[in-house]
Amino acid sequence: MHMHLDVYFYSSAYLCGAVYGKPGNAAELFERVSQSVKVKHYSEALDDLNAAIEADPTLSEAYWHRASILRQLCRYEGSEKNYKKFLEMKPGNSAAEKELSQLLQAQSALETATTLFDSGDFTKSLEYIDKVVLVFSPACSRAKLLKVKLLLAAKDYSGAISQTGYILKEDENNLEALLLRGRAYYYLADHDVASRHFQKGLRLDPEHSELKKAYFGLKNLLKKTKSAEDNINKGKLRLAVEDYKAALALDPNHLAHNFHLHLGLCKVLVKLGRGKDGVSSCTEVLDIDEELVEALVQRGEVRLLIEDWGGAVADLKSAVEKSPQANLAAG
Repeated sequence: MHMHLDVYFYSSAYLCGAVYGKPGNAAELFERVSQSVKVKHYSEALDDLNAAIEADPTLSEAYWHRASILRQLCRYEGSEKNYKKFLEMKPGNSAAEKELSQLLQAQSALETATTLFDSGDFTKSLEYIDKVVLVFSPACSRAKLLKVKLLLAAKDYSGAISQTGYILKEDENNLEALLLRGRAYYYLADHDVASRHFQKGLRLDPEHSELKKAYFGLKNLLKKTKSAEDNINKGKLRLAVEDYKAALALDPNHLAHNFHLHLGLCKVLVKLGRGKDGVSSCTEVLDIDEELVEALVQRGEVRLLIEDWGGAVADLKSAVEKSPQANLAAG
């Protein structure tokens, strides 16, 4: 795409020489636009093209370049108008007709991807974004942000962090990217980094409802978790159970953190001799990570409490097989 733009910036540079008095001035303008596009300073490129068109509305190539940049940014309506304007001036130009067709494909694909996302078909939606929209509109922030939401929905948190990193490199104050990147860190249980992203966004816009919800939701979760741990240390086990349950109710999807909450709850219930509840909590842990020996040992012990001898033997045997040291804990 950049090569295409370069060729046309140079070829049309001399065509608008009359506008600026000397061909050199026009050449400088198009060179500047070309450089702006290369470093993704699209607004600067558009400012220069707007000035050129204002000075000479018959400068057909400037419409084409403007159309091309607007297409890359997925500003489809403006892009389509500029392609059509160029084609009025240069009817039958096959390259411009092809780009206009690509624009319409990208526009349609973005609408389809959005509909698929809303209906929960994340895999198909991501295909439209990757294979169509971002091919023809590589600078489309709406598509990039939708891609991040799709990666989050697919629990590809490191992918979401990587993608938002690119967005924030170009615009460090992008609130949506800060929110989504914070969420990705949150679901990886990297809560300090998540909180920093939410806070940065809130400093830029203190009334941003989604950022507020994310930030205070995280604070509340950590507060409840700490309260549970403090109550265990004070020997207030029943209060700890209530805190753990309250923390687990805050975000059932936060597996990386809920894993620790379930394990903590499981241990407290074992201490309280609440057998059935204990089995249930330990099983929740093992549903998240079936390899966790500690949870197998705890569930084995709690099954002894309810006289589920067969289940207890199976759990403790499995724990020993996975880790010989489990012998000590079970013994």
